[in-house]
Amino acid sequence: MADAATTRAARDGARAEDSAFRRHWTWRARLWVTLAGFLVALALRLLYRTLRIDLVDGGWLERRRRGGPILGVFWHDGIVLLPLLVTRARWPGTVNVMLSWHRDGEIAAQAVQRLGIHVVRGSETRGRLGALRGLLAAGGRGEDLAIAPDGPRGPRHEAKEGALQLARATGLPLVAIGAAARPARRLGSWDRLQLPRPFARVALVMSPALELPADKAAGVAALEAALARANAEAAARVGAEPA
Repeated sequence: MADAATTRAARDGARAEDSAFRRHWTWRARLWVTLAGFLVALALRLLYRTLRIDLVDGGWLERRRRGGPILGVFWHDGIVLLPLLVTRARWPGTVNVMLSWHRDGEIAAQAVQRLGIHVVRGSETRGRLGALRGLLAAGGRGEDLAIAPDGPRGPRHEAKEGALQLARATGLPLVAIGAAARPARRLGSWDRLQLPRPFARVALVMSPALELPADKAAGVAALEAALARANAEAAARVGAEPA
């Protein structure tokens, strides 16, 4: 029993040295990851204060205030914008996001935890079962879940089946979240990550709950179509080109 508790603590630990995946890191690497996470969180907090936010929540904020958690899905290129739901829109629930096991993912984890978002470590390619257990446990506690179905390494805007499996396992409503900013910079990364410029306009669009067909391929196609619609609406609201 103690071993299981130790494993869970390592998997979901907040510090860069807590997990067996990271125990081979030098103290310099651990220090760098922790410091980088702090600096990223600080930079985002300062940036977020300047942004003008247009939230189309479709009634989900009020529903959440009455106690109903959701499973939110978003494309990986919007990952910098999604914390605005917590930091600016004051989302009334506890949000858990899945981030992958590697150094960049750990820096992101260190940053978003400082923005008030809980992190479950794992991805489709590494630590998947541990991540699934963590997400199921969070859902069982009545907390919200958020995942990027094209993460952690793409292909860009191509959904994996994990979001559908999680929605069926938890029974939570599946909500596509579109995000767009203008002006913004697109990085040269695989996801073409969008970084809003200071004082940019940002739109966040939450879809109605998705009705998923039983067929796996049809379900993935429905999820991709819902994300495309939500992101297109977000882009139109700020006058940006859909990407």
